Amino acid sequence: MDKDNKQEKTELEREYIVPLRKKFLRTPKHKRIPKAIKALKKFIARHMKLRDDDLRKIKIDKYLNEEIWFRGIRNPPSKIKVKVKKLESGDIQVELAEMPLKLKYKKEREEKHKEEKEKKKEKKVEEKKKEIKEEAKPEEEKKEEEEKEKSSVESSLRQSEQKHKELKHQAQVEKGPKHQIRKALKK
Repeated sequence: MDKDNKQEKTELEREYIVPLRKKFLRTPKHKRIPKAIKALKKFIARHMKLRDDDLRKIKIDKYLNEEIWFRGIRNPPSKIKVKVKKLESGDIQVELAEMPLKLKYKKEREEKHKEEKEKKKEKKVEEKKKEIKEEAKPEEEKKEEEEKEKSSVESSLRQSEQKHKELKHQAQVEKGPKHQIRKALKK
């Protein structure tokens, strides 16, 4: 499913508890997770009435995949609760019904990073637009802007130097020694 088609309407939405143990116990330990995922897809195809039994139309959410793989290839969960959505395009989307806290935080963090990346892209686009506008300006205006910037920088430097001189010439009153004297030595 494309990222742009997330707003696609759902035709049907259901929750299932999918038993996986019977299927993966018949396979060698090093092949259990792939067998469990195939069993999950077959279960979903049967219950959502996928006519042509094309398991490629069933899309498993990455957080569901992480939850299944959590304990390694040898120990898949014996059953898992999933939320299934049948889309108008004929695809079926499968995701976790109850997400553990660890995965919730991970999902929120990833969404936050996506938003930050989008903001950065927008800023870059705005900067490029400004550069294009500046290139379009006549040379005289560019020179005037540069002179204004230089004069403002020079005036701020002069002001800071004057403040520094004033502070330097003020009388400094000593309040006492800069370091603390031990009380035993004071006596």
